[in-house]
Amino acid sequence: MNRINKLFQSNPKNLLSVYFCAGSPTLDGTALVIRDLASNGVSMIEIGIPFSDPMADGVVIQNAATQALRNGMSLRLLFEQLKDIRKDVDIPLILMGYLNPIYQYDFERFCQSCKSCGIDGVIIPDLPFRDYEQTYKQIADKYDIRIIMLITPETSIERIREIDNHTDGFIYMVSSASTTGAQHDFDGQKQAYFEKVDRLNLCNPRMIGFGISNKQTFDAACAHASGGIIGSRFVSLLSKYEGNAAEAIRQLKQDIGLRN
Repeated sequence: MNRINKLFQSNPKNLLSVYFCAGSPTLDGTALVIRDLASNGVSMIEIGIPFSDPMADGVVIQNAATQALRNGMSLRLLFEQLKDIRKDVDIPLILMGYLNPIYQYDFERFCQSCKSCGIDGVIIPDLPFRDYEQTYKQIADKYDIRIIMLITPETSIERIREIDNHTDGFIYMVSSASTTGAQHDFDGQKQAYFEKVDRLNLCNPRMIGFGISNKQTFDAACAHASGGIIGSRFVSLLSKYEGNAAEAIRQLKQDIGLRN
């Protein structure tokens, strides 16, 4: 069974997924960050593929991607760094990146590389749903790679149900139509969006991301979905602690009210 499906079957609530950008702050720290996160109680990890034009990301992740590219990170190198990661990491690992570098790498070759090093899923924010259905889904399915689709407050109920019917793993609920970045709290409009989607009784579990950085926002995500995805806050802490992911995740868990 794919590790993503296994996670949501065994631990359906209060999940913490953490994002960081491969190759930042140090080129060779990717595998160590993953191991530190896994050993400190993170449920799932999203590994960012750095790209020069990350349109869905705020300044914190943009800066991390720029630093990673300057450090020399590439998809080829990332897969090389991850080749032995499954020797001691059991939690789901997801690659998150934009279509251009994945397309340049070749999508089937990309899925083969994911399979060989134990990647369970992929998030491609700029992959159109129709292209996913017509071209990419069958290739990803061949290698048991879950393509995770995003929905926003602007996504129609019809499209949400369509995504739910044609994907597997989980649905990534973007808290707002803006870019990534920490928020103090979710306003009434966002809470209403969470509740609206909750009432749809979708087949796939949901994770909420964009803006989660403290106890209020993480608790709200857990109340209306299976858990929260945290990126910008962790990336900031990872930079603050000079790449020490163990210190960064301990601080993050304290910030969101989880025990270390």
